[in-house]
Amino acid sequence: MTFFLPEDGTRLGSLVIAAQGLAAAGHMPQKSGNLSLRMPQGFAITPSGVDVAWMSAPDLVFCDATGRHHHHQHRPSSEWRLHAAIYAARPDVQAVVHTHAPRATALACARRAIPPFHYMITLAGGGGRQGIPCAAHATFGTQALADAAVAALGAELRAVLLANHGLVAVGATMDGAVALAREVENLAGQYLDLLAAGLDPVLLEEAELAAAAAQLKGYGRPA
Repeated sequence: MTFFLPEDGTRLGSLVIAAQGLAAAGHMPQKSGNLSLRMPQGFAITPSGVDVAWMSAPDLVFCDATGRHHHHQHRPSSEWRLHAAIYAARPDVQAVVHTHAPRATALACARRAIPPFHYMITLAGGGGRQGIPCAAHATFGTQALADAAVAALGAELRAVLLANHGLVAVGATMDGAVALAREVENLAGQYLDLLAAGLDPVLLEEAELAAAAAQLKGYGRPA
């Protein structure tokens, strides 16, 4: 039975490239982390226990909305429930990125949210007012973890930390989700640097965050 059509090739290739880029940048140590793309009848997800450096599109596993998976060789990532729950709860999400990036994971292990100390936090949604929260702790690979992540994301947020675990970033495209995951790691590093220096970050006010979000909407687009 065929689950990926020829026209899916470019999108699936973008998933593989994204995973390999994040792994090369140190965001997915020791085969950790997983990425997925929404598909017409479910989602395509990175396989369990496969080194992404050697992964290709045929290694991706198709999961339907109920979690049933289809592949002649591989099982889906152990976090398939996390991805399935996010897609079910958020129709706007087309791609999910979960990493164990070191600095974001360090904050997650302290169960500490990233506050709105820098305007780039508005990229994570919610107007930046909530910062990037840390979801409640649950065992990896469980429905409880999936539920905790969905609750923390709510209807607006695009990134959250997972307590004692890592981070999740979502987007309307794979490129967008990857860029956000990278930015969360950058913000986590800046926040940790402030804490290490004994400094208290000055948090942006709601009006300042709104102005920054408005500026970012047009950033990088043709005049």
